[in-house]
Amino acid sequence: MKGIENELNDVVKQLCEESSYRKVAHRANHDVPMPSIEALDEFVELCRQVIFPGYFGNSELRPETMEYYIGTHLDRIYKILAEQAKRGYCFECDQMNTDRCPNCELKSRQEAAGFIRAIPGIRRLCATDVVAAYEGDPAAKSYGEAIFCYPSILAVTNQRIAHELLKLGVPLIPRIITEMAHSRTGIDIHPGAQIGEKFFIDHGTGVVIGETSVIGNGVQLYQGVTLGAKNFPLDEHGNPIKGIPRHPVVEDDVVIYAQATVLGRVTVGKGAVIGGNVWITDDVPAGAKVMQSKTVPGKFTEGGGI
Repeated sequence: MKGIENELNDVVKQLCEESSYRKVAHRANHDVPMPSIEALDEFVELCRQVIFPGYFGNSELRPETMEYYIGTHLDRIYKILAEQAKRGYCFECDQMNTDRCPNCELKSRQEAAGFIRAIPGIRRLCATDVVAAYEGDPAAKSYGEAIFCYPSILAVTNQRIAHELLKLGVPLIPRIITEMAHSRTGIDIHPGAQIGEKFFIDHGTGVVIGETSVIGNGVQLYQGVTLGAKNFPLDEHGNPIKGIPRHPVVEDDVVIYAQATVLGRVTVGKGAVIGGNVWITDDVPAGAKVMQSKTVPGKFTEGGGI
């Protein structure tokens, strides 16, 4: 029987064979480490404290200390993002023969500055989401309860931060930030999704919103809703074509109830209502109501339709 030392040596050799690690190992370009999950978690929480001052972080915030509080947070947000964005660029960079990439450093600082400028707009949108949560849920007793307790506000705030970073061209980090919220709330929103004002997801668990989804103003979703792709067009090599519109367009004031599934580049028209557990693969006219079939005693009604 082999001793444990010999067994360890055998396993080490197996794990160090190139055929074993080729597809799963990463060598950092320019020896720059991967983006730090811990640093990005701090970044998002600092953003949350700026967007919703007093609810997170310093509970003794006062009007006379607001400027200092916001200023120190923005300074830290800028520094974290500039460093982590540079790491993201090094993760994707193909300039393997250089010791450092000054263009990546410059782009990272420019994008961090661009994000700082975008924060007032992010707060404005998040404030409308809070209003939607309060107005859309009779159980909500205050705006503060929605901000502090509702998983929808956490997930959508993360997505709005990530979406802005994606628009600025920051690599990798937007997806990390939305996956942070996904793991905490069960709400999976791709950073590429375009979401209008007053967006509310009631309960939230199991909601999936795909990359190219477009959501208007005043839209409300319930748990388990999927805005997904019906199929994946392939290139000549059989690989999925990236970035083409393949998810739904949901116009203003639409309500989609629990476990409904909307697939493909279809349009759900303004003011439409989609009932629970309904499967949608075609356009829905404005103002329409799509429900399941109803069964009443002594009768069976087919359809339900539009």
